[in-house]
Amino acid sequence: MALSPLNQRRWRNFCRNRRAYWSLIVFSVLFTLSLFAEFIANDKPILVSYRGELHMPVFNFYPETAFGGDFETEAVYRDPEVQCLIVSGGIEDCFDDPEGILEEIDAGTYAAEGFDKGWAIWPLIPYSFNTSVDRPGAAPLPPNAQNLLGTDDAKRDVLARVIYGFRLSIIFTLIVTTATSLIGIFAGAIQGYFGGWLDLIMQRIIEIWSGTPSLYVIIIMFAILGRSFWLLVFLMIAFGWMALVSVVRAEFLRARNLEYVRAAKALGVGNMTIMFRHMLPNAMVATLTFLPFIVTGTIASLASLDFLGFGLPSSAPSLGELTLQAKQNLQAPWLAFTAFFTFAIMLSLLVFIFEGVRDAFDPRKTFS
Repeated sequence: MALSPLNQRRWRNFCRNRRAYWSLIVFSVLFTLSLFAEFIANDKPILVSYRGELHMPVFNFYPETAFGGDFETEAVYRDPEVQCLIVSGGIEDCFDDPEGILEEIDAGTYAAEGFDKGWAIWPLIPYSFNTSVDRPGAAPLPPNAQNLLGTDDAKRDVLARVIYGFRLSIIFTLIVTTATSLIGIFAGAIQGYFGGWLDLIMQRIIEIWSGTPSLYVIIIMFAILGRSFWLLVFLMIAFGWMALVSVVRAEFLRARNLEYVRAAKALGVGNMTIMFRHMLPNAMVATLTFLPFIVTGTIASLASLDFLGFGLPSSAPSLGELTLQAKQNLQAPWLAFTAFFTFAIMLSLLVFIFEGVRDAFDPRKTFS
């Protein structure tokens, strides 16, 4: 679908802002990679060949009996016995000395009747966000070749948790920011365009609602319903939609008496068409100016709630929880450095991108 001349000009302006353009590329690469986190960091193989059949443990549940084991529970693929069963095609000798048989198979010296060698393709990082790392020593463990960013106080791989936590934070922020922006823009447009009693009543409602202690409400709701991702999304939207109302309202109050609006009304153009086709584009510069603050504020709110223990469920890969671990384990500086640089890079990229979007929508802004 071809872009309109106006949007083409906006895209050219955005691309001329080199900082925003390269920030968009870097952020897109990082976010795209995080969307495939299960293929990058996982304690399950991506693809398994067993007796000529292909299996994808990343997507499907396979009991140990599917690979010649004894248990109906899900196969523990990092267990040497399960790995031996997969590679050997399910020979019974794996129950006696799985590691020794694996070494013989790798060396090509193992021979058995009916032997059908299988294989497994593993992710680059053989740990998921909740996988316990098998390393000697007291947690948290420092970085090494096995765990590039070390482990946390539960012996979970920090790099894996950062990848999953980055994806979770961005998805949460995109959902909350999109919903709050749409609601706030619509409410501000209604207030500014119609004014009068509607504007007065909505302003009083916003004043009362904005004075509600959101943290207490979140704590109470979590105590009653339990912590969950979608409940937190709903509560963040319920208390965050007012951020853009005042900006959009002011722009619509200023523009509703301009000549082009009066002309459109005289021609019989509908109110919604005037509001969102003619007036809203002129209010987008002021609106987009506040988007970086909304995005960074949402990420900071999620991290703060997780840091305080009132955010996502404890089993979730949370960057705020990683920050809390850094505070509680000052003897493990890699946790603090990882949390700091993750937030710094993520927030800086998002701010630069939205600054570029804001300038692209500004008709007075040009780039050399």
